[in-house]
Amino acid sequence: MARIAGVNIPQNKLVRIGLTYIYGIGEKNSKDICKSLDIPKTKRVNELTDEEILKIREFIDQKFTVEGDLRRDISLNIKRLIDLASYRGSRHRKKLPVRGQRTRCNARTRKGKAIAIAGKKLTPLKK
Repeated sequence: MARIAGVNIPQNKLVRIGLTYIYGIGEKNSKDICKSLDIPKTKRVNELTDEEILKIREFIDQKFTVEGDLRRDISLNIKRLIDLASYRGSRHRKKLPVRGQRTRCNARTRKGKAIAIAGKKLTPLKK
């Protein structure tokens, strides 16, 4: 079982796919890691030797911020924006989209499940 940066990498996946299970490493970074360490594209995680796993582990520790450290950095950055009372910080505090998306008819992912407004009846227009 390959354990890199505190994450168990699935055995039957390709190395470049398996590395994306680590928070902070996407497809591009995993391809760069494999290219710089001369790991073939078709190699699977269960075919890696202990030396190759150690090389990958050391390379990631040197070049990337991953998992807990990255999560902590991101949360501290968001906390800083909130403490500064910036516009972006206020959007984070209200749990609304931060990057200018519309909220009138979308943004359900960020706002959460729609809440029905109870007791509000539409009255017919009087003439």
